[in-house]
Amino acid sequence: MTTLQKVGAASGRTVDWNGINWSRAQQAVERLQMRIAKAVRERRWGKARALQWLLTRSFYGRTIAVKRVTENQGKDTPGVDREIWNTSRRKAGAILSLRRRGYRPSPLRRVFIPKANGKQRPLGIPTMRDRAMQALHLLALEPIAETTADRNSFGFRPKRASRDAAEHCFNALRLPSCAQWVLDADISGCFDNISHEWLLANIPMDKAILRKWLKSGFVWKGRMFPTPAGTPQGGIVSPTLANMTLDGLEKLLIAHFGDKNRRKARRAKVNLVRYADDFIVTGASKEVLEEAKSLIVPFLKERGLSLSEEKTRITHIDDGFDFLGWNFRKYKGKLLIQPAKKNVQAVLRKVREIIKTHRAAKQATVIAKLNPIIWGWANYHRNQVAHKTFAKVDNDIWWKLWRWMRRRHPGKSTKWMTKRYFIREGRRNWVFAATMTDDMGARKVFRLARATDTPIRRHIKIRGEATPYDPKWERYFMKRTVKSYGAGAEIARPSSRPRDR
Repeated sequence: MTTLQKVGAASGRTVDWNGINWSRAQQAVERLQMRIAKAVRERRWGKARALQWLLTRSFYGRTIAVKRVTENQGKDTPGVDREIWNTSRRKAGAILSLRRRGYRPSPLRRVFIPKANGKQRPLGIPTMRDRAMQALHLLALEPIAETTADRNSFGFRPKRASRDAAEHCFNALRLPSCAQWVLDADISGCFDNISHEWLLANIPMDKAILRKWLKSGFVWKGRMFPTPAGTPQGGIVSPTLANMTLDGLEKLLIAHFGDKNRRKARRAKVNLVRYADDFIVTGASKEVLEEAKSLIVPFLKERGLSLSEEKTRITHIDDGFDFLGWNFRKYKGKLLIQPAKKNVQAVLRKVREIIKTHRAAKQATVIAKLNPIIWGWANYHRNQVAHKTFAKVDNDIWWKLWRWMRRRHPGKSTKWMTKRYFIREGRRNWVFAATMTDDMGARKVFRLARATDTPIRRHIKIRGEATPYDPKWERYFMKRTVKSYGAGAEIARPSSRPRDR
């Protein structure tokens, strides 16, 4: 058996990666996670720590951790050791290597990715082994993070998404009696500046392991650099650490603006909506939000963070603001949530780059490159007022492809290009499509996706107190999953003219 690996010379135990019962492994891990969350709800912190210790040393916990890092999007991205786990033998060996005794993380591999404003965002890429260790300890930390999290925190949390944050903004701002002012906040380099001392004092996990991760340093251009602060973007556990750092902000605002005095709370109209390190605060007046800001600044300072003076602003809802790729603004008293201009420009820039780099490619290849981008972008915005924007994006892509064709065939007529690159479907002309023959000899038509084929569907916000680690919410999440799959089936079918909400 090629996938067997020794657990230890003394024990002689073996692991067969292909023979692992994944259903049993997942159930065993979830059972321990439920027990951890229950202990936290009952304030039995000693019990929670004991269960964390048990989970991080369990065989099934290590197995699920290795499975996660070998199946996610970064599975082919190596760390400083240039090693990836792409075979069953390596995965089986990885399970055996996840031990606390003698564990010492490698430094991070520093890379930079472009940001929307033209600057570059630094990422720290851990090795596969360090990622697996982070995934293992995250299994034990996440139930606590979910149980103690702010109700209206939506980023990097199971069963929650940006559309939940958008819907909460809609509920907090839509009526004339709702808040009319918004604090659009931005934290300066949140992941890079979180205080290590605060994390070590407040994050309920193995302190020795956490300290080693935080102090591992990074390598760039062959040189070693220390990490005196922050948690690296690129680590699996980093989003949860950032969330836990900012948890408590909503409770702080609620306590100040009327936790016990409901009349004061109704007058202030303060609501916090947070997605990871991006958040907004609503308020009845500019003065209320200035007061809220005076509470937020010391809260962040305690954690080594600060607001960006350049990007943080207080604005009226009639002037609008951008949040999570959407523009929130009232037009004649009606709140509309539409794709932000910067977000539209970003997707069109990505489309333009693909078309530019595939000047000599086959039509089917261009379609295969563009369709995932169009589908992904349209599905992200499908819950908002986006139909007109979808039509504009489709039109812009059509003209880009038309210019692509003209460059390829400068001497050909419009009639010739129309016959070669377009087909007619029902009442639709000018359908950009390629006819190909597959390996079985059957002819298939590959069509360019259109954003306007994605129906607009209203999203129902998740309940603030709902958590997947509490059995009483199991039926609730099951119903949401069924509705989600139903919406997905509708999205797959073309619609003649979806209506905005």
